[in-house]
Amino acid sequence: MNHSEKIGTSNNHDKTQTTEITVSAYYKVHSEDRQIFIDAVIPEMIAANELEGCIYYAFSQDLTDENTFHLLEGWKDEEAYERHENSETFLKALSTVVKNVRILDREGVRYDIAKIHIDDPREKVLE
Repeated sequence: MNHSEKIGTSNNHDKTQTTEITVSAYYKVHSEDRQIFIDAVIPEMIAANELEGCIYYAFSQDLTDENTFHLLEGWKDEEAYERHENSETFLKALSTVVKNVRILDREGVRYDIAKIHIDDPREKVLE
């Protein structure tokens, strides 16, 4: 896969690139507000992936609960992270979600990364 071309989707990122900031979050939304949430975050996800310094920005639906969504962000540095946090598309999505979606549970954590290690445990089961 050619990771040098970013087309603004979450399925073409390279997590082996160094990130100084990673964000991991989940959102459990009310079932009646699920589509509002999806419609708000898709344009933001596309726009975030196009920002300079975005290594990855991906939402995914939980495999066991269709109303729970996971977010994973990777930013080259503080400047890239702040650029995103203050971007028009982020603030629009945030406003839509805060004002129109009943968030039943949410947790988000920002990690300032000192060093990354590639994790591939497949060798443990291959002969």
